[in-house]
Amino acid sequence: MTGATEPPPAATPPLTRTGERPGTAGPGFGGRLMAPLLLGSALNPLNSTAIATGLVTIGHAFGTGAAGTAWLVSALYVASAVGQPAMGRLADTLGPRRVFLAGLALVCAAGLLGTLAPAFGWLIAARALLGLGTSAAYPSAMAMLRAEAARTGREAPRPVLGRLSLASLGSAAVGPALGGLLTATTGWRGIFAFNVPLALAGIVLALRWLPADPVRQVGDRAQRERFADPLGLVLFSVALVATALFLTDLSHPRWALLPPVAVVAAALVRWESRRPRPFLDLRSLRGNRALARTYLRHGLAYLTIYCVLYGFTQWLEDAHGYSALHVGLIMLPMSAAAALFSLLGARTKGLRAPLVTAAALLTAGGAALLFTTGTTPLTVLLIVAVLFGIPQGLTSTGNQAAVYAQAPADGVGAAAGLQRTSQYLGAMIAAGLIGLCYGPAATDRGLRELATAGVALGLLLLVLTATDRALRARTRGPSRP
Repeated sequence: MTGATEPPPAATPPLTRTGERPGTAGPGFGGRLMAPLLLGSALNPLNSTAIATGLVTIGHAFGTGAAGTAWLVSALYVASAVGQPAMGRLADTLGPRRVFLAGLALVCAAGLLGTLAPAFGWLIAARALLGLGTSAAYPSAMAMLRAEAARTGREAPRPVLGRLSLASLGSAAVGPALGGLLTATTGWRGIFAFNVPLALAGIVLALRWLPADPVRQVGDRAQRERFADPLGLVLFSVALVATALFLTDLSHPRWALLPPVAVVAAALVRWESRRPRPFLDLRSLRGNRALARTYLRHGLAYLTIYCVLYGFTQWLEDAHGYSALHVGLIMLPMSAAAALFSLLGARTKGLRAPLVTAAALLTAGGAALLFTTGTTPLTVLLIVAVLFGIPQGLTSTGNQAAVYAQAPADGVGAAAGLQRTSQYLGAMIAAGLIGLCYGPAATDRGLRELATAGVALGLLLLVLTATDRALRARTRGPSRP
């Protein structure tokens, strides 16, 4: 006996349902973990773009015009904007694997509902359900990657995060072609039916390969109650839906919606600031300014990108006279550049350089559109498309890595969901700006107005990105604001 005090035994990490402990060896970030995560994460962007080439056929089938079919697009965006943070919070609270599987079950149900829909209203409901179900995959995937990092004792490599971005960008790029192929071969119902086999495949892969969620102890009641804020969720949903309605037609603004939006937003802030376990943790967000700035950057970047994605394509058809097929081919370089640079951006160790480059290229692309007219050569149009594709890839992977590094370890799912919400808000504002600049048809003048807004947004984004000191840190661990 030496009389020395023996050190206390180390705390034992909780067992998972498979009997593993966080420190045990395992497959890490290999193919078995990533395959179901990539499949699930691709479903939301795939459904958001696949509908584009089926809207006219659906409108003819149900006797509704463009204004009616626009609700099929809005329903998914609004449901996704609400569902992403909600599913992220549930993933952090109940376990990401459970939420991931529940989301795929909703996707399967939505696919069946849309395939068998007897009336147009059922299609809108199916699209909203699709938005909610597909919202579970991305925040659950981010939460599972953080959990796997804790289990293996090493951070998720940037290329792993890059694959999630590539799955999103790639599926969004092939969506219109897939929708057109299904509409031509199986009818418009195929745009909904394809979700059923994909969701079932995702469920099978998730059950076989995704690690089980940790077993909750009796003392984890507070953890389970973190989502006990239904009023916060309702207030957030009402504010978002009303905002979306206001933005749908800025040329004829519904000013009567603004006072209710302001009242609901104020009530949301007041309620969430007082809740011990809020749906939107505004207190933590105020204390984590780096993460708040990431949301702002992401929303501004995608506001500019969506202005081009939808505004530029409409102008190519209306003012330049290209067919829908030719427009799709012209936009392929943008999709290819986005996919390529999402992979290249994922291999960088820092955040600041790729995000500053993205902001500069968005500004340059907007400036190039200022000098684009109906007689601009095709080669120049292809270059402009690439100018916007490169920053799309860099922005996606850069801000995703920033959220992973800046979010608290037990809240990465909710943080990833809010990142997607900021992206969808950018899409809603972009739709309003396009309608305001174009009016009944896209013209050269309307494109210049849209380009002017793009340059202003790009310059603002460039200043915000270049002056953000939090981006100078490497991404191996969580950053501090």
